[in-house]
Amino acid sequence: MGTLAVLHASQLVTLASPKRPRLEHEMRDLAIIEVGGMLIRDGTIAAVGSSDEIARNLPDACEVADAGGRVVLPGFVDAHAHPVFAGDRLDDFERRAQGDSYEQIAAAGGGIWSTVEKTRAASDIDLFDQAKKHASWFLKCGTTTVEAKSGYGLTVDDELKILRVIRRLNDETPLEFVPTFLGAHAIPHEDRQSPQRYVDLVINEMLPRVAKEKLAEFCDVFCEQGYFDIEQSREISTAAKKLGLKLRIHADQLSNSGGAKLAGELKATTADHLEKTEEEGIAAMKSGGVQPVLLPGSVYALGSTCYPRAREMIEARLAVVIATDFNPGSSPSPSMPMMLSLACTQMRMSPAEAITASTINAAHSLGRGDKIGSLEPGKLANFSIFDCDDYREIAYYFGFPQTHSVYVRGRCVYRSPLQMG
Repeated sequence: MGTLAVLHASQLVTLASPKRPRLEHEMRDLAIIEVGGMLIRDGTIAAVGSSDEIARNLPDACEVADAGGRVVLPGFVDAHAHPVFAGDRLDDFERRAQGDSYEQIAAAGGGIWSTVEKTRAASDIDLFDQAKKHASWFLKCGTTTVEAKSGYGLTVDDELKILRVIRRLNDETPLEFVPTFLGAHAIPHEDRQSPQRYVDLVINEMLPRVAKEKLAEFCDVFCEQGYFDIEQSREISTAAKKLGLKLRIHADQLSNSGGAKLAGELKATTADHLEKTEEEGIAAMKSGGVQPVLLPGSVYALGSTCYPRAREMIEARLAVVIATDFNPGSSPSPSMPMMLSLACTQMRMSPAEAITASTINAAHSLGRGDKIGSLEPGKLANFSIFDCDDYREIAYYFGFPQTHSVYVRGRCVYRSPLQMG
């Protein structure tokens, strides 16, 4: 793969840190090297330092990438996304604009179920083609790692189909996709009168197949009234844990139904959403070592103003994560910079805290904090160059891409058309 030097970064945002997620005041320390540079060998960071220092020690036949006074940042790690689905939810979008709630749209046959029907009808080739387009969107926003959930199949064959598409995305796109089984996303229409039958299907048929074929690292459950209650969520999560899957939980999105407390009890890796989580749930996550994954894009897209209590979670010394929740219904955006803007303007996070939450803390939530999420010797050279000279501009300006170029394992995999020719 050769050797690459990155020189003349206005700010090399290294996030060099303890070998664990950052907490509280640590989230504001980005370990920035002004006028910084990096040396990369065979896809791995070999050295970081001042640009002059790196330039003085260049090996022979070294390629040079001139950052040109721009910000260099670790590639964003999007720790909650649903990138594999068919169709769209434009009808839901229009109904929401006319005042219908999430629950009203679902009751009328929209919501998750409408995407399930389209995804079931789609071939694996069609799903891959649409998801490959989504992958290009993530790259354009500076993201290099994406957690990818199933959950729009809700049958054994269709859930496996989605997870196999995620595996193929890993093989055929520059992004790393971290697969999560979300068979417990909703009760399918055919089982509405007997939800326990579907719970048993998830536990006895889906999970064993997923584990046997090693199609997922995590198991997630939508723990919410009208979806999977506390006992069903506990039952599914416990079965998944016995099969060696790590746990994530969609918790307290629509109501304070106890999902965060359950995540703490089960010592889940993450509890995600948390819009309605209060002090008791925050304490439970702290006790259980759970990382909160906050998804401001879904609050924004649903027209809500009830954002998670990010400040209280940070002050409680929880290792907060920010992610897009990219999906066709409640957060149709792959843009991590937009999530940073929402985190700063709506959740009172500082720009530095938002950067930490979307890089190194997110990497730890996916079990990859030793490989990605910061720019340190020994880690993969996954990074993005942004067309600005101060990292705060990434959250300050919103609604358009500032991405100049994106590198995965030291190879340029995206360059803005504005930088071409």
